[in-house]
Amino acid sequence: MRTAICERLGIEFPLFAFSHCRDVVAAVTNAGGFGVLGAIAYSPDELDTELTWIDGQVGGKPYGVDVLVPGKIDASALDHRAHLLDYIPDRHRDFVTHLMGKYAVTAPSKPMTAVADELGRRVTAAGATGLIDVALKHPIGLIASALGPPPPEMVAAAREAGVPVAALVGTVEHALRQVRAGADLIVAQGAEAGGHTGEISTMVLVPQVVDAVAPVPVLAAGGIASGRQMAAAMALGAQGVWCGSVWLTTEEAETAPAVKRKLLAASSLDTVRSRSRTGKPARQLRSAWTEEWDCGQESPGPLGMPLQLLLAEGAMARIGAAAEKGEPGAVELVNSFVGQVVGQLDQVKPARQVVYDMISEFGEAVERLARLSE
Repeated sequence: MRTAICERLGIEFPLFAFSHCRDVVAAVTNAGGFGVLGAIAYSPDELDTELTWIDGQVGGKPYGVDVLVPGKIDASALDHRAHLLDYIPDRHRDFVTHLMGKYAVTAPSKPMTAVADELGRRVTAAGATGLIDVALKHPIGLIASALGPPPPEMVAAAREAGVPVAALVGTVEHALRQVRAGADLIVAQGAEAGGHTGEISTMVLVPQVVDAVAPVPVLAAGGIASGRQMAAAMALGAQGVWCGSVWLTTEEAETAPAVKRKLLAASSLDTVRSRSRTGKPARQLRSAWTEEWDCGQESPGPLGMPLQLLLAEGAMARIGAAAEKGEPGAVELVNSFVGQVVGQLDQVKPARQVVYDMISEFGEAVERLARLSE
């Protein structure tokens, strides 16, 4: 299991755990893997608090931070948040209101300006810069660019801090672009993955990316939640795996109970790649929300990013609150970003146990393969 990336980062297992929950990040890191905290949910001050807590939990073991970085860090329309709201058509606002009524969601709505302010601190150029600055002040072992090539400012700051830069890709072309931009590690994410993802499957994508960017190391992502799948990824040439969905049903995860119940009951056919949450294709749990936006006769169609994200963020806050009260309509609407591997997630386990189970099964898979050549 001591791949080159293990040696480089000082970890026991090449198992990378992406999560928005600090408890998951710390648990996986302490179990010998490499936790990666998704920073999009936090302001710079909040991120500093979360990372300070992780620092105190992991005892110097390496972990990472994932930032949703715009293609370029400069002034953009996204930074003019009040002006941005003016671009949301009335028919889209009315459709959200219609859905709240149709599904009898009673939770109060959050002012759109407040949602826009929160979004601005998370996905704008200025917001990304602030998160990167905070992350690099902590003893992190990796910083990842989740959407688009890492901008020069990010690469330069990471180089100065001695922190490797990772980037997620869905095509060979994207991988080559990321390497040219300065990425030290490529995460080849197949279409099975949860969240923003492309159309090429992991089995096809990983070996293509490995060959294209060599000797830059590659992690495989998408459809990986067991040791057998981890072994398959390593056989394709990956030096490790990047997992996200598998942590959503762990004991430590902050996944809302109503959502966790839906995840545990879902099959692999219960996900859909939809623009209804962010404006970009993102795999998520199929729900009344995705069906209404993508197939409903009254739907005006999703807006682009970040306008659809603005609409969905406020609506999902209401839906989530109502779902936790047991409102049937809200339970129908609520969903989560999750990959097709959700069909394997049928019980709640501690994150540490998930790590150990994956590594144990990995060993068994490798031994089984070795016997084939005896």
